[in-house]
Amino acid sequence: MASQKDSKKSQDTVTRNIVIGTVAFVLIFVGGGIALSKQTESKISQAIPSAVDESNGYGITFNKGLTGVPKIDIYEDFQCPYCKQFESANLKYIDSLIDEKKAVVTYHILSFVGPESVVAANASACSADENKFLSFHGTMYANQPATENSGEWSKERVIAIAAAAGISSSTFTDCVNKGEYLGWAQKVAEAAVASKINSTPTVLLNGKDLKDTINIYNAAQFRSAIEG
Repeated sequence: MASQKDSKKSQDTVTRNIVIGTVAFVLIFVGGGIALSKQTESKISQAIPSAVDESNGYGITFNKGLTGVPKIDIYEDFQCPYCKQFESANLKYIDSLIDEKKAVVTYHILSFVGPESVVAANASACSADENKFLSFHGTMYANQPATENSGEWSKERVIAIAAAAGISSSTFTDCVNKGEYLGWAQKVAEAAVASKINSTPTVLLNGKDLKDTINIYNAAQFRSAIEG
């Protein structure tokens, strides 16, 4: 995982990892070779969650259509430790912006860290169908394993974490187990690469990368940037 201070070389490595991550869906949920083929693509569900804004990188969007407010785009991978650091500092504030309709917020859930990121990304879309994305999102970061791809985030474990976030429907469980939104997760990854997103977290305010002007891990600086 690249930090915000990493060199361009390190950022390029992350970009390659995002590309590789789009291929990993086939290996994890379908089986087969290391490249997508027409045959394997046909086995991946292409369903799109209702909360998704296809015109904005297939992100899960809150307060779409709201005008005269800041537009915030957040690119994250649930396994990324720096993403957890960002959310630990800013999650409650961002949730309040959404609840009070003070910003349009779009989450672009990436899955390039590894197989468990794919499980988490798919489950996050399933949680959006339950209108519980924000609760799921926060609970997942609160339960982020100390080691990436440690085996802790199996589908069964993610379903249990979701239950702690108030999601326990059979529809959600089926969605996670069947990989209902793998095609969507792949589209999110591809859109991020096309937008030259090369590290997580990346946070855009009205299209501008905040890491160029502030320390996004500093809650006071982040709030000031949004409200300034």
